[in-house]
Amino acid sequence: MRISCGHSCLRPIFHILAAVALCLTLQMVLSAAEGQRRAPDHIPPKRSSQIRDGFGINSDLPRDPYLPWNRWWWTRMFDTGVKWIRIGQYENSSEPTSWDWVEQKRGVYSISPQVDDYVDSLVENGVNIQVQLLYGNPLYTSPAGKKPDQIAPEPGSFHNEDRSLYSIFWPPRTPEQIEAFSKYVHWVVDHFRGRIHYYALWNEQDISYWNPWGNPEEYGRLLKAFVLAVHETDPKAKVIYGGQADPSREFTRRALDTCQCASGIDVYAYHTYPGYGRNLNPESMDSGAYGAESPAKLRAFVRSYPGIRKDIPFWDDEFNSIPSWKGSDESVQAKYIPRCLLYNWAAGVKTFVWLLTAGVDGNEYDNFGLIHGLRYLPDDFTARPVLSAYQNTNALFSDTKFDAGIQIQSSDIPALRRQARAPFLAYGFRAASGKAIIAYWIAAHSNPGNVFPRLATTLALKNSGIEHPVLIDVVSGDISPLKWIKGTTDTIEDVPVRDSVLAVADESYFDWDVLPESPSSLNAQASGGSVVLSWELHGGGITGVAVERRPAHRGTWERVTKLSGDANSYRDSSAAAGQTLCYRVRALNEAGESAYSNIARAAL
Repeated sequence: MRISCGHSCLRPIFHILAAVALCLTLQMVLSAAEGQRRAPDHIPPKRSSQIRDGFGINSDLPRDPYLPWNRWWWTRMFDTGVKWIRIGQYENSSEPTSWDWVEQKRGVYSISPQVDDYVDSLVENGVNIQVQLLYGNPLYTSPAGKKPDQIAPEPGSFHNEDRSLYSIFWPPRTPEQIEAFSKYVHWVVDHFRGRIHYYALWNEQDISYWNPWGNPEEYGRLLKAFVLAVHETDPKAKVIYGGQADPSREFTRRALDTCQCASGIDVYAYHTYPGYGRNLNPESMDSGAYGAESPAKLRAFVRSYPGIRKDIPFWDDEFNSIPSWKGSDESVQAKYIPRCLLYNWAAGVKTFVWLLTAGVDGNEYDNFGLIHGLRYLPDDFTARPVLSAYQNTNALFSDTKFDAGIQIQSSDIPALRRQARAPFLAYGFRAASGKAIIAYWIAAHSNPGNVFPRLATTLALKNSGIEHPVLIDVVSGDISPLKWIKGTTDTIEDVPVRDSVLAVADESYFDWDVLPESPSSLNAQASGGSVVLSWELHGGGITGVAVERRPAHRGTWERVTKLSGDANSYRDSSAAAGQTLCYRVRALNEAGESAYSNIARAAL
């Protein structure tokens, strides 16, 4: 049987199809709109070159065989977003920029070409440098009646407390010794002019790095000469009151009283290791770790000292919490580093973490490094968990400033009040783009094993401008969506609270490009009139590799070739014989270019 209904029978079907098409179109539009706002599920890294101002690291310079430059550790600071570095001491001994390395024969000053390569690598990869000028020099400062005519520094074999006859920790005290130290300062500042702009005097001058023990009057006299030498040599250079080990107002007062040079100090630096040798949470630096003293009290004293510039920056240029310390482990360290960075950041203090990678011929073994050092074990030069936590902090909070106008209120947390007796801390920061990010955590003593009770709160965020909130775990890097309580645009309930930093931002906060990771382990070998290069690539999405070359005497870099994204070797046959050449490589992707690898030299 055939049934015929004509066009009238088809009209309802057309209406249904049209409605379905309209619905699908609307869904696609909404999905597209949501897609434009959607946050990533993990914090995207931000490289050093993408940051104007941020956090710091301490690092030994490369040194064979324990810290070879062609292993994967140095370039990781650029990939993790390090913006500042403090160099000048090798663990607890001296470094090639130190007095005993620069002047090994009276009146003869030199720095090896490799040290210039290290400094160039930092500068050209977007890192600001402060160098500590230190310590004594046996040619001048030894208490012996007979001074040596020439010295050879002993890498990694000495450390405080070293009171041997020709120890480097005997400081310049006499006018003649201070004059000799000042000549070394003049030479170094002039040598690095235009590349290094910040110079610190000594390291932890208030303890046993100053034999036989820190003396504020002696330090003040040397500081007066140091301020003059730095500013005379390079008027654009900045003087750092060297990193004081303990927040002693009395030591600072006596040193500045003696120096009479307060107006010539551009940065004041100190160190914090609360409870050194055991697990104390970083916030305890201002609540009992140092007894009646604290960094907060020290900063207030310095600001009020006659002649000090009122806007003087403060740097906590050594902080760490060590996994091997009593009552700690790597999970504790990964929590404490972001907490200290942001606790200080909210107070206007820049923090430098100690240390990137340990040189294990020093006296600190492998305890301090964010990256394991060389022990001839399978995990040599691999990252501890704290490195990714540090990278996440750099990506989120570099180029932000504390914004007191962002008001943060938290509901009561009875479980916390009963058992932890630790304060809930929350700070609002604002990026240069105007976007807000709120960091919060429980300032508790963290226990090994990554254990903490499940706690939650209601957060009210006033004046933040956040429209589509997301929750960010700064240690793990995970990002998950949040929702305002219905009928509000500033309150979130049942938000987790931990003893590690969590953050709330808008899902549009992550507005930076993801550049590729830097190649590492570059080697250059002369072979048959050519130079054979090899390197390692890291991460994905690499579309190309660029090879650059320059003369060894710090000439201009030129790009000699661009290779495919999976290339890990190249033979340079265009290099002229009879010269020494420097090479570096960088990875490329659609967003841009990575940091440069280490620099490798080859002589033809």
